[in-house]
Amino acid sequence: MAADFDQMKDPLGLMRLGYAGPLLAHRVTRWEQGIADERTETVAEEVPVTIVFNRTPHVVMMATPADLEDFALGFSITEELIGSPSDLMAVELVRYSRGIEIQARVPEAVAVALAEHTRRLTGGTGCGICGADSVEAVLKQLHPVSPGGAVAVDAIHRALLALAGRQTYNAATGTVHAAAWATAQGEIQDVREDVGRHNALDKLIGALLKRDVDARSGFVLVTSRASFEMVQKVTVLGAPLMVAISGPTGLAIRVAQQAGVTLLGFARSDRLSVYTHPERVIGR
Repeated sequence: MAADFDQMKDPLGLMRLGYAGPLLAHRVTRWEQGIADERTETVAEEVPVTIVFNRTPHVVMMATPADLEDFALGFSITEELIGSPSDLMAVELVRYSRGIEIQARVPEAVAVALAEHTRRLTGGTGCGICGADSVEAVLKQLHPVSPGGAVAVDAIHRALLALAGRQTYNAATGTVHAAAWATAQGEIQDVREDVGRHNALDKLIGALLKRDVDARSGFVLVTSRASFEMVQKVTVLGAPLMVAISGPTGLAIRVAQQAGVTLLGFARSDRLSVYTHPERVIGR
């Protein structure tokens, strides 16, 4: 009976697994060339993260429990829940057996407005718009970006090559997305990782806002496809160029075109495709 009660309190087994960190050691049976071998492998953790504004829950997202202060700021800005980083006056992380609460304090006027737009659903790992209840909430007002300077193809390839060595969690697990910020010369300055591609990008944007980085001075690089909501987040940041390792969707291309974002996809060490505003990408 005690075991059943414990399961009721913690149906996901988070207490037993010890979810406090972003990585988890797990025993597996590995089959290779017909031979079974018992070993320990590292897996990426995934927990429910609730964002609470002034004691009112707003949304629950599935995320990697790391860099959650950056996530709170980036998500709040890119979802246009707050107008500026200064609106996020305080952030406290509270861990429970079944997840983590990000308890954020915002001005009362902001909290009143947020209460009218609280999401109604839980967001999955790959979900950028879960819980939005109208087309207007999904397709937000476009934010045209400033032109910014040109970026050489060599600089983009340089950033791609450097990123692999900066993906700590993915190197250990093989299951985690990354979002990175590179200078116009291709130097990687910031990297954030998460099991969710939207979360990784929000974490990166939060980190950049904390450092007060000039969004026109470099470009965003993501290890995923370029969906329209990720392009929207980049426009809120104000970055003029976004590089994706996978391809873009048609709506992502249209959003990038209208907002003035140069959108690149299928970026590899020896090739890439430029879908919008190609004048911003130059040769050596």
